[in-house]
Amino acid sequence: MANWLERLRGGRTRAPIETKAAQTLFTLSPLGIGGGARKGFVALANEGFARNPVVYRCVRLVAESAARVPLEVHDGERVLSEHPLLDLLRRPSRRQDGKALLESVFSYLQIAGNAYLDAAIVEGEVKGLYGLRPDRMAVIAGKDGWPVGYAYTAGGKTQRLMLDTEPVVRVLHLSLFDPLDDHYGLAPLAAAQGSLETHNAATSWNRALLENAARPSGALVYNAAAGNLTEDQYQRLKGELEEGFTGALNAGRPMVLEGGLDWKAIALTPRDMDFLEAKNAAAREIALAFGVPPMLLGIPGDNTYANYAEASRALWRQTVIPLVNAVAGALGHWLSPAFGGVELVADFDMVEALAADRAKDWERVGNADFLTDDEKRELLGFGRR
Repeated sequence: MANWLERLRGGRTRAPIETKAAQTLFTLSPLGIGGGARKGFVALANEGFARNPVVYRCVRLVAESAARVPLEVHDGERVLSEHPLLDLLRRPSRRQDGKALLESVFSYLQIAGNAYLDAAIVEGEVKGLYGLRPDRMAVIAGKDGWPVGYAYTAGGKTQRLMLDTEPVVRVLHLSLFDPLDDHYGLAPLAAAQGSLETHNAATSWNRALLENAARPSGALVYNAAAGNLTEDQYQRLKGELEEGFTGALNAGRPMVLEGGLDWKAIALTPRDMDFLEAKNAAAREIALAFGVPPMLLGIPGDNTYANYAEASRALWRQTVIPLVNAVAGALGHWLSPAFGGVELVADFDMVEALAADRAKDWERVGNADFLTDDEKRELLGFGRR
């Protein structure tokens, strides 16, 4: 077999790249500096919802759970399951039903911190509702700083949606609280940006390690006693190594070293190998930002719930119920003037995860002998007879 190093030594030897006792061709790159400015909706949607399974599942779990909660109309003391407002919410437009519309609203709130609904007003009546993408909306502020309209940009064209329409303003802007912004909300995904970047980086690192025969990197050292490599020899050797010994297809291929070349494997320390726990910790922090118990996502670690049912109840009590009540209240406040001033309320009686809590409420109220039947009905969410 021809000497590999001798094949690289063609022509006169030029000035050496280094004058040290040994030349190192490959080393581990230094650690990058993480963190940075808050990212926008498009970047968070691409890196989080589209690429991260933990974020995707959190958003879908919260949005799907919230969207299937039925809504009912309260007109004074009457509870109505049939009403023109409910008909509008069940079928807001020809292209989607009410559940799909509300699911998009809840999803946008989780990813962008903002959600927008556009009312189709015809001859003083609300005939339809349409969801608008948050990244296409911009507040048009008046002289006093409060919004007087919104600019909607799509397809290179901008449309002004002003808030001077009757019987309701044309656009409903739903937002989560942001202490540093007067108009736009802060998404849970934005709060979990650092953990999201850590989780994605751990996934990329693990994939790169697997593609490199599941081995950490090393250093190819050339002993100066046999001479120094020229720049052309250095580049050629580097190219042959990258082409012949890296990647999943080259896993396990033996390396033949001659002429003063020596491979020094750089092992990972136990602390470096702890990247899997760091990834799980980042996943738990992402779930924390969304208010989802890690047990529901299959994330190992410090689960504080005794079983799956208890974790599911915690998701509803701490995350879904407050979110649904906030959206239902905003929708009712927005559309109420067009439908006789009724109140829109969420009905959680049919939620299976809350059945045990509901049964305890019924038992406690039913055993209260000092209450009248009408008072018991009111406490349980029913109107007086």
